[in-house]
Amino acid sequence: MKYYVAGHRGMVGGAILRRLQRAGADVVVRSRSELDLTDQDAVRRFMASERPDAVVLAAAKVGGIHANNSYPADFIYENLMMECNVIHQAFRVGVEKLLFLGSSCIYPRAVSQPMREDALLTGVLEPTNEPYAVAKIAGIKLCESYNRQHGMDYRSVMPTNLYGPGDNFHPDNSHVMPALIRRFHEAVEEGRDEVVIWGSGTPRREFLHVDDMAEASLFVLGLDKTVYEAETRPMLSHINVGTGTDVSIADLARLVADKTGFAGRIAFDTAKPDGTLRKLMDVSRLARMGWQATIALDQGVQETYEWFQQNKAALREA
Repeated sequence: MKYYVAGHRGMVGGAILRRLQRAGADVVVRSRSELDLTDQDAVRRFMASERPDAVVLAAAKVGGIHANNSYPADFIYENLMMECNVIHQAFRVGVEKLLFLGSSCIYPRAVSQPMREDALLTGVLEPTNEPYAVAKIAGIKLCESYNRQHGMDYRSVMPTNLYGPGDNFHPDNSHVMPALIRRFHEAVEEGRDEVVIWGSGTPRREFLHVDDMAEASLFVLGLDKTVYEAETRPMLSHINVGTGTDVSIADLARLVADKTGFAGRIAFDTAKPDGTLRKLMDVSRLARMGWQATIALDQGVQETYEWFQQNKAALREA
């Protein structure tokens, strides 16, 4: 079976690629300089030439609250174009199996916790990342629509907050976990006695190690069609992927401080936005299918910090 992994240089795509390579799979990849996924004709030519048996669509423009607030047009345009081009051109060349990777931000801001798959489109989205969320919802609906109209087997997985090797540690455009790791590490290096965290520290977040996400993605992609359809009827829609547990940002900051050796004061800048107060996935569907996460948060943060230390010289240039 020949796989195309779109976004193999990203954190999730890279983890999926490593997992496939360890299994000896035939995998084709292209860097952005080799293939611009927002270019419809380029994607058409690539799909017609390579004709993969399965596609993993992990490519996306991603970022934290600051990036989403600063570049909303970029987030919605680029993600919509990548999804439309890859999914449609995969269909045109007869790719029957495709896995689309979304995000937990697809769910409404005011939604019952933990978030169930059927909460999609039942309320107003979180304003700080609405353009990105709209694009991800469109990706889910693209997969649903090609399944309904053309009988394809296009599946979607919605991961919770991901972290791990290969994450984006940029000081302005990163998510909370890598941002905290870099901030506390630099505070130790510089001998500072205080680290300031955005927001109140009270919001709760769920975190999934990227290696667990890679395992879950390929598990879902490889599921027998009858098993997948039994859990996703009537729309053959998406599946949540997470740990089923969450932690406050304040407790996460204390955990990262401990792993990095920071012994100073942790302050919270309440003038900065908190975002959604809680985001916890209901992962019961995936559990019934037979998969659950195995990497504990304590272990995962330790491994991620070790990776950061090994690669910090290159990351400082980013």
